[in-house]
Amino acid sequence: MALNAKTLPDDEFFFGHKACAGCGGSLAVRAALKVLGPNAVAALPAGCMSAVGFNFPQLSFANNAMITPFAATASVLTGIEAGLRAQGIKPDDCTVVGFAGDGGTADIGLQALSGAIDRNDDVLYICYDNEAYMNTGIQKSSLTPFGAKTTTTPAGRNAHGCLTQKKNVFEIVAAHSIPYAATASVGYLPDFLRKLERARDIRGTRFIHVIAPCPTGWGCPEADMVDVARDIVDCGLWYLAEYEGPQLSGMPGGQFKLSRNPREFAGIEEYLRRQGRFRALTDDEIAQVEAGRDAKWEQIRRDWTA
Repeated sequence: MALNAKTLPDDEFFFGHKACAGCGGSLAVRAALKVLGPNAVAALPAGCMSAVGFNFPQLSFANNAMITPFAATASVLTGIEAGLRAQGIKPDDCTVVGFAGDGGTADIGLQALSGAIDRNDDVLYICYDNEAYMNTGIQKSSLTPFGAKTTTTPAGRNAHGCLTQKKNVFEIVAAHSIPYAATASVGYLPDFLRKLERARDIRGTRFIHVIAPCPTGWGCPEADMVDVARDIVDCGLWYLAEYEGPQLSGMPGGQFKLSRNPREFAGIEEYLRRQGRFRALTDDEIAQVEAGRDAKWEQIRRDWTA
């Protein structure tokens, strides 16, 4: 049965946490655990979800869950999965899942993730991407977009925020010929739920990169979080897609598929201007962002939809 808002289980596996109001990461974790069920075993590195989800004397996870060293999420997932199998106590419906932020994934955790994919360990890795190191004070990560203000990329009269482009982790992971990878957004929850179901039922290493806005770090109202997560897709700065490796697609090099291919995009300026972190961007810089979007989509449509 396909999961949607009406069929999603009532069981709560991530509740009572102390995340900021409007936290996109907590929504991603909550939805994922509903799909993966009570036998899922979770591992989380230092980051927002471990900081707000492991509070003494209460624990926000109803599932078995543990905190990992910052760089070792994928390695710990490997050990958990191997240990359960070695003891003969791994249920058929047990998903060993990691929840790591953008810094813990694209920066310090990338080596361990690459190794897990190379071994094709039977684990699911979910990156909840709020585009900065939010837990430690909103510092730049390699997934922080161009122009965004952080505490390490200030914005003002003489500086206009982050000067680098967002690293494309989805395509880096796909280049490993991983069995399954996908992008998602908490603003398009049915799409995220479908991809979680798909990943749950595949063996080998799976990866989902979900955009999960942080109102605190992005400088937008808490009530706007889901709308902003939808806007980033609608304006074309985040695409929804899947990759199936050669094992699933039967094609050398695997196959990319767009989940959403809009005929036209919403305005980029409207998306950027509603967030305080982009306040210093000039009209010329916004035009630069738009040109980058158009070039990327030209490449995607040429290579993925033929």
